[in-house]
Amino acid sequence: MSIISNKEQLATNPLRKDALEILEAGYAAIDTEKVLRKKILFDGQTLCVTELPSLSYCLSFYERIFFIGIGKCAYDGAKVIEEILGDKLTDGIAIDVKGGPLKKIRSYVGTHPYPSEVNISITEQVLGMIKGVTEKDLILVLVSGGGSSLFCLPHNMSIETLVNITKTLTQKGADIYELNTVRKHFSEIQGGGLAKFCYPAQVVSLIFSDVLGNDIGMVASGPTVYDKTTVADAAMILMKYDVLSTCIPQDCQFLETPKHPKYFVNVKNFLVSSNRNALDAMKTKAEELGYRADIETTALSGNASEIGKNLAMGEPREKSCLLLGGETTVKVNGDGIGGRNQELALSALPHMKPDSLLVSVSSDGWDNTDHAGALADIELLEKAKAKNLSPEEYLKRSDSYNFFKNVEDGAISTGRMGSNVSDLYIMLYK
Repeated sequence: MSIISNKEQLATNPLRKDALEILEAGYAAIDTEKVLRKKILFDGQTLCVTELPSLSYCLSFYERIFFIGIGKCAYDGAKVIEEILGDKLTDGIAIDVKGGPLKKIRSYVGTHPYPSEVNISITEQVLGMIKGVTEKDLILVLVSGGGSSLFCLPHNMSIETLVNITKTLTQKGADIYELNTVRKHFSEIQGGGLAKFCYPAQVVSLIFSDVLGNDIGMVASGPTVYDKTTVADAAMILMKYDVLSTCIPQDCQFLETPKHPKYFVNVKNFLVSSNRNALDAMKTKAEELGYRADIETTALSGNASEIGKNLAMGEPREKSCLLLGGETTVKVNGDGIGGRNQELALSALPHMKPDSLLVSVSSDGWDNTDHAGALADIELLEKAKAKNLSPEEYLKRSDSYNFFKNVEDGAISTGRMGSNVSDLYIMLYK
């Protein structure tokens, strides 16, 4: 069964077919359930995390074992943790953009990309669950992208103000490092705040990175990671994007993140998955299909429109595949609908050369819409011209989603993936 739900409709020529095969290999490599089953081993007494450096935990030492799942990998991860630990698990909560029935872990669906009172309520339930933990308790935490909004407890700030600040920074093109630095200093639980609430229990944090450079302190704003940023850093970012002027002073109070080393002594953070897993699998598949494949970067960043155009105008290399991972930004114009991957593909479309194809997708299957992203090639451009659809006009109003919807081609659909390791890009040449 295909991961890409509209694969058959899109695979109208050999280059498209190969690109979709390569993309599916990447998606399969970051499947949360498969990753966790490889990384966590349990023999009935000892829990072993195989990620280097590997560590083992004798569960007979602990009186209680809790699970906290945060972000877009939380629900799929919770299913695996339940299966592995069985009756050894005391209690657990998973907050995700999707949910379903679980035996012991409570599954909740929160809002994303912006936080809400629902998210705050679930976060408070998590803190209630671990209240009073001791050094005889073990807490397994799964941290993944999307957690900054889903796992949310603002410090002396209304949810409306937090949403306004988040939305303004995003629309003005702030990158994830800037955005999450600000979030940390308006939060009780991010930037190591959860580690403080968990102290003195033993914490094992399994991190699925969706940020450039795999800075684990930025994934979901680093709830279990010692934070190196400060209130001054957050204030400078708000000044840079002229956001402070929109804040009501009494409703915009910074909080310094926990800096005392004792809160992190019992915390072990493991990076268990990143876009490198996907890119390596995509490279292998491309080579199997006869392409000369290269991973150019795992940390692509910058303006989506500019990057799309530059990729399309690159010098073609016969029978080659260029792979990239990262996360671009979009400065929103107009009132259109779309996401950064659809914007990148649409920006590339007018500049695509014959016998070349570009794919730009989100690894979680949700590019701010029900499209995971899109592809761009000459075939799509000709279809758009036949329907009198101008890529440039749609770009002017940041309406990439409706362009692909109206042209009835190019959009890639997977549904919610339960994985999240930043965005994936393919340039394929015949």
